[in-house]
Amino acid sequence: MVNEFQQLSYQSGFGNEFATSDARVPDALPVGQNSPQVCAHGLYAEQLSGSAFTAPRHQNKRSWLYRIRPSVIHRPFSSFDLPHLTSDFSKGEVTPNQYRWHPHPLPKEGKNVDFVEGLYSVCGGGDVVSRVGLAIHNYSCSVSMKNKAFYDSDGDLLIVPQQGSLELTTEFGRMLVAPQEIVVIPQGIRFSVGVSGPSRGYILEVYGTHFQLPDLGPIGANGLANARDFVSPVAWFEEKDEPFKIVNKYQGKMFVAEQDHSPFDVVAWHGNYVPFKYDLRHFNVINTVSFDHCDPSIFTVLTAPSTKPGTAIADFVIFPPRWGVAEHTFRLPYYHRNCMSEYMGLITGCYEAKEGGFRPGGASLHSMMTPHGPDVKGFEKGSTEPMTPQRVAEGTMSFMFESSFNMAIAPWAVKENVDVDYYKDWQPLKKHFKMP
Repeated sequence: MVNEFQQLSYQSGFGNEFATSDARVPDALPVGQNSPQVCAHGLYAEQLSGSAFTAPRHQNKRSWLYRIRPSVIHRPFSSFDLPHLTSDFSKGEVTPNQYRWHPHPLPKEGKNVDFVEGLYSVCGGGDVVSRVGLAIHNYSCSVSMKNKAFYDSDGDLLIVPQQGSLELTTEFGRMLVAPQEIVVIPQGIRFSVGVSGPSRGYILEVYGTHFQLPDLGPIGANGLANARDFVSPVAWFEEKDEPFKIVNKYQGKMFVAEQDHSPFDVVAWHGNYVPFKYDLRHFNVINTVSFDHCDPSIFTVLTAPSTKPGTAIADFVIFPPRWGVAEHTFRLPYYHRNCMSEYMGLITGCYEAKEGGFRPGGASLHSMMTPHGPDVKGFEKGSTEPMTPQRVAEGTMSFMFESSFNMAIAPWAVKENVDVDYYKDWQPLKKHFKMP
């Protein structure tokens, strides 16, 4: 049987002004204005703002929703704890050591864990209250969220599935997001996650900014992630009068409120503040055709900029299959110390610079100015392989969350699932120097 999520249609384009109405109620959008005295079909008009009202036009983010009930109809929020979720990394481990984690565990057999319950913070930096910074999480779940919606008041969520597709129901419509695709849920948008079995992945959360396409500079008008390949949902609603739980992450803490209807009752909407997804296999790789290994910034899909030009709170970077043709060049990533923090994850395949302990579902963290680079096998291979054109990372998709922030590791992530032998990857590197 074909899943209804596999038959969804989408609207294409990054940052577009979209306008959409559920096909069952095609005339639900008002004409010529945003907030008529009486909306069609007895709907309520509600604006969702993702930027200040007075933000410059090219940065202004907002959408108008036409819904069966306004989102204000819910009972008071009460707080609750998720034991492995935090935005306060002041109590975390501060260490310059290279860290690597084994694949994040899936829920134990017979244990029902939904997306919210399976959130697990790994590391982060900055401050969620002043809204400048980021956090990196894993998720691991085995069942769908039922009559439960989640939204993040603290920031945007960039979700990277590694195992299992996500069936997302949002206020703006529905999306199916499979491994090797990503989805961004901007701050404040409510969504629910459905799964058909054990699923896990990675999450980048950024505060006080939104993801955008990087400038291309001398590359020109085309290349990297093209705007036309990003897609957003079409309007879809459910008229479900049943108890629902609304879970809210606010200033790093979790709250829940109850209401007697589904929050996914938006019949029509228009605007540019929307969830969107992107297939990483559409990325147009730019690379050297002469010599030397280019900086990883040429693989940037999305950036969440800071106020300092050219410096991001977080970049989302991928390393997809491509051709390596550089002549008389060590083609693997060079040994490196960086003024940025680098968290890497592996979606599928085998990362070319570390073909041993770095596995799908696992991750590594190289903190600010901590040295890193190929392991000994990678160095030997890169130093001796023939300089013929070759496919790189075939059947592989790895990524990096890179940030200008120093990051601390959550107290539990310091000890759980850690590859304590990671440092040994570099110990066998030999001295090759010979005095001339």
